[in-house]
Amino acid sequence: MTEDDAKARIAADVSRETLDRLELFASLLTKWQKTINLISPATLPQIWSRHILDSAQVIDHAPPDAKTWADLGSGGGFPGLVCAAIAAEKMPDLRMNLVEADLRKAAFLRETARQMGLSVGVFSRRIEDMPPQAADIVSARALAALDTLCGYAHLHLRPGGVALLQKGARHAEELETARQRWQMDVTTVPSVTDADAVLFRIENLTHA
Repeated sequence: MTEDDAKARIAADVSRETLDRLELFASLLTKWQKTINLISPATLPQIWSRHILDSAQVIDHAPPDAKTWADLGSGGGFPGLVCAAIAAEKMPDLRMNLVEADLRKAAFLRETARQMGLSVGVFSRRIEDMPPQAADIVSARALAALDTLCGYAHLHLRPGGVALLQKGARHAEELETARQRWQMDVTTVPSVTDADAVLFRIENLTHA
């Protein structure tokens, strides 16, 4: 998928205002990348196809009536800040909280959200040290093994909440391992950007 294809796919589903916000986001990330390693440098030329569209697909599987969303290990804003930009249009009552322990990355998230005109919370704390968020949605991308992510999600989801977790080529192996400690209802959604990757939509997460 080319950068133009990825951008066009997003543009077909959002307003001009939302696309402008995402273009600003891409510009700011490129600028900050010169001093902070927000994404793999090799993927910077594919920021729309490898990162923005990859993150945007997550919101398609979010409960439409959700009011609180906790994005864990937000890093360069994926998927949380991208989803927050789209949610400002499609889920205006949603509150997005970004959790990022790295102080420089948290500074990037705060300043970028401010320039994008988004009202989000940014917490510079370790995920396991955060008070339970009782969130309707928990998300994470390229953060940790699924077994570990289930622990984070279980801590920060409200009863009945949904975890939206993006995983790569070893997703099946990770799911098998996670099921040794966790019971869950899992919907596996193929990624729109990577044939080897998936989005796990997890409900009813409990200790096995």
